[in-house]
Amino acid sequence: MSDRDQAGDDARHDAGARAGASTQPAETSEAAAAYAAVRPEVEAATALFVDMVTGLLDDAGINYLSVSGRTKSVASFASKAERRDSRGLLYPDPLTDITDQIGVRVITYVHDDVAAVAELLSEELAVLDDRDMGLETARAGRFGYASRHQLVSVDASRTVPPAYESLRRRSASVQIRTVLQHAWAEFEHDIRYKGTVPEEHAHELDRRFTLAAGLIELADREFSAIRDRLQMALPAAAPGPDEQDQRISSPDLAKFLASKYAGAGWARTDHYTWVSGLLLELGITSVEALADVIEPVDSADLIERMGYKYPPGAVRRLDDALLATFGTRYLDLEGNAHRRASLEARLDRLASS
Repeated sequence: MSDRDQAGDDARHDAGARAGASTQPAETSEAAAAYAAVRPEVEAATALFVDMVTGLLDDAGINYLSVSGRTKSVASFASKAERRDSRGLLYPDPLTDITDQIGVRVITYVHDDVAAVAELLSEELAVLDDRDMGLETARAGRFGYASRHQLVSVDASRTVPPAYESLRRRSASVQIRTVLQHAWAEFEHDIRYKGTVPEEHAHELDRRFTLAAGLIELADREFSAIRDRLQMALPAAAPGPDEQDQRISSPDLAKFLASKYAGAGWARTDHYTWVSGLLLELGITSVEALADVIEPVDSADLIERMGYKYPPGAVRRLDDALLATFGTRYLDLEGNAHRRASLEARLDRLASS
C-alpha cells in the first residue's frame, strides 16, 4: 500500500471527514461522489487481486502466512484528492491518479520470502513502482518501519484467466512484510495515531520503538537461520501415520525436498499434502521411489528452461520435475484439474526451450 499504512490512513481520514465534511471543496466532494459510485466495483476488483496473488504464490510454492486486501474508503479517497502543492492539486484526475484504491497485503514468515514474493510479482505482473522501505530506513542509518511496497497491474501482453480480465484496467498497491515487521508496524501505528502520548514522552517513545525495530530485525535474521537449519533436520517420519494412507507423509516429503533442492524455500504445509496426493495418483508412495523417478531430470537445466526470475520453492521445483518426466499424463491427474491451463503453458515452455 503506497502510503505507509493505508488501513490506518483510512481510519484517520474517516474520522477527519466526519468532523469537517461541510468544509470540503466542491471538486473534492465531486471526486468523493464519483468514487463512492464506483467503489462496489473496486471492492470486487480487490477480491480478485487477492485471489490472483494467492494463486501466484501457491503455484510458485512460496511459503506465506496470509494474503489480505482492503479497498480505500470514500473518506480517505476524498482527503487524498484534495492534497495540493505549490502548483495545485496533486491528483487532478483522482479516479485515475490515486493508485492505491486497491491494497493487497502479503505476510510471510521470514525475510527471504519477502524478496521471493516481490520477485514473483515482478515476473508475473507489471510493476509500476517498487520501494523497499526497510532498505530506505537502513540507508538513513536508522531502525524503524520495514516493508516492501509494489504498485502492480496486469501486464497487457499476458494472457490471463477470464475471471481476471477486468483487472487489466486497474492497479493494486501490494505491501509485503514478515509477520514480525507486521506486528511492529501495527503496534507502532496503533500507539501513535491514538494521539494519547504526552509531548514530554514523545522522545522516549521514539527511542523505544527504534530499539524494538532493531530487535525485530535481529529476530527476523534468526528466524531465517532457524528455517535454514531445520530444513535439513526434519523428523524422518510423521508420528503415528495412518496405515491406510499410502501417501508420502508431509514431513518425509519436506525433508526429501530440502535435501534434493538445497536452498529452495519451504512451502506451506498444505502444499506438501497436496503434492503427496499427486504422487499417489502417479503410484509413487515412497521417497525412494520418488528419487528414482526424478533422478534423470537435470534440475539446473530445468530452471534455466523455465526462465524463472524469482527463486521457485521446493514444491514448485518438484512440480516442474514431474511435469518434465510425465508430460501429458501429469496434466491429466485429477489433482491438477484446477490448473491444467497453467500446466499446459509450462509444458509448452519446456517443449520450446
